[in-house]
Amino acid sequence: MSSRILTTVLAIGVLYALLTLLPDLRAVRLQGVDEGYNPEQPIAFSHRLHAGELQVDCRYCHSQVETGRFAGVPAADVCMNCHRFVSATFGAVRAEYDRAEEEDRDPRPVVSGEIRKLYNALGLDSTATPDSSLEREPIRWTRIHTLPDFVYFEHRAHVNAGVDCATCHGPVETMERVRQSSTLMMGWCVNCHRQVNETGVAGVAVNAPDDCSACHY
Repeated sequence: MSSRILTTVLAIGVLYALLTLLPDLRAVRLQGVDEGYNPEQPIAFSHRLHAGELQVDCRYCHSQVETGRFAGVPAADVCMNCHRFVSATFGAVRAEYDRAEEEDRDPRPVVSGEIRKLYNALGLDSTATPDSSLEREPIRWTRIHTLPDFVYFEHRAHVNAGVDCATCHGPVETMERVRQSSTLMMGWCVNCHRQVNETGVAGVAVNAPDDCSACHY
């Protein structure tokens, strides 16, 4: 009887532990196989707006994509090349100018909530001027496309071979919030290499390696 009671108590304990850990287990993601992963970012940056409607070239923000292993996350100063002058939607700015005219005053700076986060990160006031009372703090973007440490991948080789960004990242220009579009599993990569060796990339013949040492060394 005591053995049965002990077994029951242990079973209850294990069940309780699993239920307690369940929220944390749901947060665990396997690197490179989390298709559809689209975490909320510290600033709601819209690729649909920037890359889609405004047609900003990927390489303007991800400037290392042709010369380095990683595409790189743009520094906040790169964002300020535009957002020093564009601080809110046209409608919000127009509304402020109309109110100022009605109230017979100068219009005030209009900064949207998301761009305000960018200004805060750089220690800027509403006129995009450095404010010594504000502390600069880096924007902690959440990485989406991640491969295990034992996998070597570099953007430079792929981009310079003519591989389009959308091949791996999907139609980013349609995404309000970027998600992982492909599985990024080994079989997916190998099949792509085999296919382009037969068909070429953008009409150009290529010799994409399909041996293990190409990505694992």
